[in-house]
Amino acid sequence: MDKPEYNLVSFSGGKDSTAMLLGMIERGMRIDCILFCDTGLEFPAMYEHIAKLEKDTGMSITRVRAEKSFEELMFYAEIRRKPDSAALKKYGPDIRGYGWAGPRMRWCTARLKDEPREKFLWEIRKEYDVKEYVGIAADEGYRLERKRNRQDGHVHPLVDWGMTEADCLQYCYDRGYDWNGLYEQFKRVSCWCCPLQPLTELRQLYHNHPALWEQLKEWDKRTWRQFRADYSVEQLEVRFLFEEECIRAGKPIKGKQFFAELKEKLAEMAGTSNR
Repeated sequence: MDKPEYNLVSFSGGKDSTAMLLGMIERGMRIDCILFCDTGLEFPAMYEHIAKLEKDTGMSITRVRAEKSFEELMFYAEIRRKPDSAALKKYGPDIRGYGWAGPRMRWCTARLKDEPREKFLWEIRKEYDVKEYVGIAADEGYRLERKRNRQDGHVHPLVDWGMTEADCLQYCYDRGYDWNGLYEQFKRVSCWCCPLQPLTELRQLYHNHPALWEQLKEWDKRTWRQFRADYSVEQLEVRFLFEEECIRAGKPIKGKQFFAELKEKLAEMAGTSNR
């Protein structure tokens, strides 16, 4: 016996999923659920955006969260690691928690987004045939191909409507959604503490979100894996401060001389902290 159809909007809160949701509402498309996987790590302005969207549309957004918080998983989770694992060899046998995510171990996506999402959908699929609307823009061919290879039942309205990422952002701006300027600072607005962000975006975090930056420093001091392979958070702060000095002095913030002087400053910092 065929199951009834269930139309679910996969909603991240970003420009693409917001444009998709607004476009579906304007076209009178059926929506049974708007699903937001809350990592607890969104920018404050993102939570404000989601609340505004609910108020403006009169539609409720379903929030799901992992059973354990980011901090619990990062610092305290009991993880069975193989005796010959690279982490144990490098950091010793007493490490706890996942530590910072890396390019080959994006545990936060799996534990904070994928698992709670799939747990929610598992129950829905018992009674319904789920059609999931996903906000992939028309100029994100690489993401579309990846999703098509791995997922069934996904629909991509933005592709059908020919809306690029730039179109989506302007569409949202035209309707009064600006995320309090987040997209003027960041290309992608996701978890603010992600160590996989490029330096350009971490620089924006440092300059424009001081409270979040202080939290980032505190977390980096507590965990066993350094924030990035090339920099700790404190080292990044030294770099960004040095960049400001160079700009004020009319000096370049790249090139051999810049990095030689930066290396000296980082060495001074290390010497001071070891005293």
